[in-house]
Amino acid sequence: MIKITFPDGAVREYPTGSSALDIAKSISDGLARKVLAAEVDGKVWDATRPIAMDASLKLLTWNDVAGKSTFWHSSAHLLAEAVEALYPGAKFWVGPPVENGFYYDIDLGGRSIVEEDLRRLEVKMSDLARQNEVYVRKEISKGDAVKYFSDKGDEYKLDLLQNLQDGEITFYTQGRFTDLCRGPHIPNTGFIKAIKLTNIAGAYWKGDDRNKQLTRIYGVSFPSQKDLDEYLRLLEEAKKRDHRKLGKELGIFTMDDDVGPGLALWLPNGTIIIEELEKLAKETELAAGYKRVVTPHIAKESLYLTSGHLPYYQDSMYPPMELEGQKYYLKAMNCPHHHKIFAAEPKSYKDLPLRLAEYGTCYRYEQSGELFGLMRVRCLHMNDAHIYCSKEQFYDEFKAVNEMYIKYFKIFGIEKFVMRLSLHEPSKLGKKYVNEPELWKETENLVRDVLVRTSTPFVEVPDEAAFYGPKIDVQIWSTIGKEFTLATNQVDFAQGRRFNLQFVSKENNPETPLIIHRAPLGTHERFIGFLLEHYAGNFPVWISPVQVKVLPISDKYIDYAQTILGSLKKADIRAEIDDRNEKIGKKIRDTEIAKIPFMLIVGEKELAEQKASLRRHGKGDLGQINLEDFVIQLTREIQARATD
Repeated sequence: MIKITFPDGAVREYPTGSSALDIAKSISDGLARKVLAAEVDGKVWDATRPIAMDASLKLLTWNDVAGKSTFWHSSAHLLAEAVEALYPGAKFWVGPPVENGFYYDIDLGGRSIVEEDLRRLEVKMSDLARQNEVYVRKEISKGDAVKYFSDKGDEYKLDLLQNLQDGEITFYTQGRFTDLCRGPHIPNTGFIKAIKLTNIAGAYWKGDDRNKQLTRIYGVSFPSQKDLDEYLRLLEEAKKRDHRKLGKELGIFTMDDDVGPGLALWLPNGTIIIEELEKLAKETELAAGYKRVVTPHIAKESLYLTSGHLPYYQDSMYPPMELEGQKYYLKAMNCPHHHKIFAAEPKSYKDLPLRLAEYGTCYRYEQSGELFGLMRVRCLHMNDAHIYCSKEQFYDEFKAVNEMYIKYFKIFGIEKFVMRLSLHEPSKLGKKYVNEPELWKETENLVRDVLVRTSTPFVEVPDEAAFYGPKIDVQIWSTIGKEFTLATNQVDFAQGRRFNLQFVSKENNPETPLIIHRAPLGTHERFIGFLLEHYAGNFPVWISPVQVKVLPISDKYIDYAQTILGSLKKADIRAEIDDRNEKIGKKIRDTEIAKIPFMLIVGEKELAEQKASLRRHGKGDLGQINLEDFVIQLTREIQARATD
């Protein structure tokens, strides 16, 4: 018998060799029908794989990230089986799950695939799925694996086998398709009820443009047709909300080849949004006791050698500039500069916590293929701050930072979020991470303690920490369920000692502060990209670049419209006038398309009564209103930063 420990702490005994699926069936047949895979002692396994030892067990379903990942990886194998059936002789490189679905890189032997062929493959995949083919795992020796793929003339799998040894090689077979694969996989293909192949692209073998170009087929699959239909609906909605499309239509930002890829030019409308975000951040940080600083855009090599960003982070930095025999780097992060500000004057425990804030401009050399609108850029304006505190102050400071995040979430109508606690990997100390095992353990426990005690939703992710300490990546979801990485909240136990940062304790002893790196609003670039998609360009009035458009029915009423415009501007309301020689219907339509929150329409009746006809974007005609009343109501809405 083996003892199985469940996530709630319950322990039950089962016969040795029971699988997670067997255990699920012992609980209920309904549960067993939902189980896609299992987490056994923290590792994801096939639900059908026998368990021969005492273990902790978590049953994974479609609602679990690892469950979806397993489902989509199994769907990639189903795609490969369909391709092999329709294109005999095809060879396969890799077919991983991705954020929304899966892909497989395939050598079709010179044949090409078009959109129509994807529909044929979908039909074949559905036929194969209905056969309930079992995914069978088989451990195999390296010699037998090499022989199998040599007989097939498959250079791609033979290349993968070069880095594998006996004891770590497994084959998976479903139906007539066998693949070299670590797994895991779902129990059988019958779980896959709905399939959509979404795209065809070229992909160089191993990502090297000197190698052969393979055909990459993307797809997505679901356990029901209803789930697929909803996904496709949201996909269409996401296309409408694409921040690159809206950014151009609404005059927010532009990119220019002469300036360079990944370097956004902010247009007047986008600049207004930036200024409103900065105003919000500055007000919030002032109330929270932050002090503002400004630092230069470049620094000498020695600064980044001290910080450790060279060599840990060098691949993401621009090459150095040679000036007067010295190497200078464009600033990729603000923290070393802030550390120098801390060190500029002696500090005692009475000066702590010290909170230094800056909307700093940083430059990072992202690979060209990874650049994506405002979401991945090379010049970024970061809502950055560094908190220098004692260990005793850490809980309150880290808690306050998380509370600031949640305050912002409420302002912007962000209802779903999770904190990803990124931890170090002990085997990579001294390589990827600062070699301080005890400090890693202590600091990770400090962060975990705050999250647990404040009931903050979080998940733990191994091997994704910053090189100098654990970090939290803040994951948020837009109104249509699209996930974004907003910002990061990092703890640093290494930089203080690297820069010899000290404060005098109550006992008159020198101590090194803990450092919290935080950026609740992330960067202008990423956050405005998120807001464009979150609101579909329909910004709340407080952040809308133009808040009111005054529309005279004809030229006779332009003078009255100008009087209204002056009153609005005097009240610090961002307003414009549409004085084009166009019919009022077109002016209204154009203002709706521009997503301006309010319209004030003026004609003969409005002039006579010294009022205006009010329309709100998306809501239509709200009737006549006295201008003074409108200004009071709108000012209140703006000051409250209300989300419509």
